[in-house]
Amino acid sequence: MMAERVYVAGHRGMVGSAIVRTLIAQGVPASDIITRTHAELDLCNQAAVQAFFDQEQPTQVVLAAARVGGIHANNNYPADFIYDNLMLQANVIHAAHTHGVQKLLFLGSSCIYPRLAPQPMAEDALLTGTLEPTNEPYAVAKIAGIKLCESYNRQHGRDYRSVMPTNLYGPGDNYHPENSHVIPALLRRFHQAKLSAAPEVAIWGSGTPRREFLYVDDMAAASVFVMQLPLATYQAHTQPMLSHINVGYGSDITIAELARAVGQAVGYQGNISFDISKPDGAPRKLMDSKRINALGWQAKVSLEDGLSRAYQDMVHHLN
Repeated sequence: MMAERVYVAGHRGMVGSAIVRTLIAQGVPASDIITRTHAELDLCNQAAVQAFFDQEQPTQVVLAAARVGGIHANNNYPADFIYDNLMLQANVIHAAHTHGVQKLLFLGSSCIYPRLAPQPMAEDALLTGTLEPTNEPYAVAKIAGIKLCESYNRQHGRDYRSVMPTNLYGPGDNYHPENSHVIPALLRRFHQAKLSAAPEVAIWGSGTPRREFLYVDDMAAASVFVMQLPLATYQAHTQPMLSHINVGYGSDITIAELARAVGQAVGYQGNISFDISKPDGAPRKLMDSKRINALGWQAKVSLEDGLSRAYQDMVHHLN
């Protein structure tokens, strides 16, 4: 990739910024990594995206830009989630094609799989059942992104690949009190409880759903790894209409176990309770990562180590 001009869409997000760090660590000059903030380039504006590709002429694209959020945000802004994600994906992928970009990597989400998919969720579970209602609009958009990539490959011979991460966390996460995912939300609440010496922290839901969590720098390493695979190797492990690759940690824990681990990382000494009037989401979401493991990639950062790093980042962010 040394002579490539790589456009990383969403470079300020948690995943995009980690991918930029990984590319630079692997020897890609910062001058060969193209970025734009949302203020500089609205990816939902097709004409603006085409003009950007005209001007910058990237040779590779990493599509890590997305409108993202937790259960609360997905429930409250479903139209925003489906419209913005459909538009920005279609605009970037089509502009890449019309400007001769042969290699593109699309980042999806584990929520593409049916709510009650067999566990662990293998790639071939896609489109086999009903999605989780709380994030269905976002999931439909992400499925469309996979199918866009596959369709340009099939019709135009492009090399557009897709990776589906499990739940991610780490530096650069969103710590919004209402619109964040579970780990940053818990880190913030336990941190505030520690500062105020609160006797108890109440967690949304029953604490029984199981979730898998992957440190974001592991995801970035996996993304670059998949992007750099020889085409013949990638095609040997995928199918033209089932081309995405799962990226997971390899094991899951209950939300109750996660809450205790976050409390430990933060140094909170009080009690933990569960508010069963709040929604749980899907009962279990574990990715089957056999495909990427067979290709030679494994997660490296433990949950304990990752939570410690994520907490340090959050404290820095809040300060």
